[in-house]
Amino acid sequence: MEPSYWASEHSDALREFITLGLSWSEAAAAINKKFETSYTRNAVLGRARRMGLMAPRPPELSHGATSTLNRLGGVRPAEPRIPWLHRPMPVLERTETEQLRCVEIEPRHLSVVDLERGDCHYPYGGDEEGEAITFCGHPRRPGSSYCTPHFHLSRGPGTPSELVAHIVLLRVTETA
Repeated sequence: MEPSYWASEHSDALREFITLGLSWSEAAAAINKKFETSYTRNAVLGRARRMGLMAPRPPELSHGATSTLNRLGGVRPAEPRIPWLHRPMPVLERTETEQLRCVEIEPRHLSVVDLERGDCHYPYGGDEEGEAITFCGHPRRPGSSYCTPHFHLSRGPGTPSELVAHIVLLRVTETA
């Protein structure tokens, strides 16, 4: 780390800009413009800490108002801003809970060790801490890991474009 030596007029300018309510990066930009230096935000922050300027902001600035520099390096008056913590929460409309689809099939509740090659792998349980996960175990549908009822349950109705794409895909595979 390269040491930086602050001239007394730079420190005085820092004190002035901080009392005007500029942020650390704005103060660095103003000092750099005024004295043709290249102080970083962290250099200004460290110097302010060593000078004891780390006091809380004035009350009018704690509500989101900040001063900014105009393009000539002068200070613009403070503009009030709403801090993100004080922004109102959006009003969410209450929606009805959607009814879950289910299959009228009694699962065999097989463990993963007991599953055979042609058994349905649709899982049950595991929702609670320590609850075992079991599987349907009925004969599965050809080309799927699930039995026919669980296959249709896991697929859902789909959007119209998905349904059309599925039909086109079926036509392509049938001709191939």
